[in-house]
Amino acid sequence: MADAGDVSAIAAAVAEDSARPAGNAQPLVGRVAIVTGASRGIGRAIAAHLSSLGASLVLGYASRADEADALAASLPRAVAVRADVSDEAGARSLFDAAESAFGGGAHILVANAGVMDDTYPAVADTTTEAFDRVLAVNLRGAFLCLREAANRLRRGGGGRIVAVTSSVVGSLPPRYAAYTASKAAVEALVRTMAKELRGTRVTANCVAPGATASDMFFKGKSEDMVRRAVEICPMERLGEPGDIAPVVGFLCTDAAEWVNGQVIRANGGYV
Repeated sequence: MADAGDVSAIAAAVAEDSARPAGNAQPLVGRVAIVTGASRGIGRAIAAHLSSLGASLVLGYASRADEADALAASLPRAVAVRADVSDEAGARSLFDAAESAFGGGAHILVANAGVMDDTYPAVADTTTEAFDRVLAVNLRGAFLCLREAANRLRRGGGGRIVAVTSSVVGSLPPRYAAYTASKAAVEALVRTMAKELRGTRVTANCVAPGATASDMFFKGKSEDMVRRAVEICPMERLGEPGDIAPVVGFLCTDAAEWVNGQVIRANGGYV
């Protein structure tokens, strides 16, 4: 039987435990995240969510300086950096910016920048120029950022790589061939990297959204194409950028360290 001293000690411990927050509301405090394609759509939602978790942000963007600057101004610790990720110097500049703006190397890379051929051609009708443009950003751009991350992310804990790919890799819809091929290749790169980064405690994963309401999704699509995207999803709606951001956010936290080399499909169940 516990004596009075034991009971007092137990009561004090319970009281102390109860006074603690239920969880760390900002698990990324002190960490620096690079998000490419951050000025709009899914990338913007991811950047805002990582900021809400405490991260300092490097917001990579290609052309919309007004939107990127406005986002940076709205976040407590963020800088916007114009960078062509398909260029080696552009990819490198994002990591340089993390070091110069926040006094240390990045902990997190979210490789989100992407483009799509909004004419939706069949393979037989895809021009070489259009194919090369999609792969330049989606595959070469991802590769250059991933390679930089493999060499420059902080090691020993907290290092995270998340590539935003697509659930079309699973569904293989007609007229998305170049886009699907580029995203499938990125998934292969990331899953291979997860093994190559053995011993660093840097994890590498993919998040593969389904049809998500964004400028890139809607561009070039007819009302019928959008309607069919909704009908094919068991949730009977399009995804929202806010559906994707928390999945990426979780993978960037310490709680997700045991998730490595995986492709997480966030698509409402359509594939």
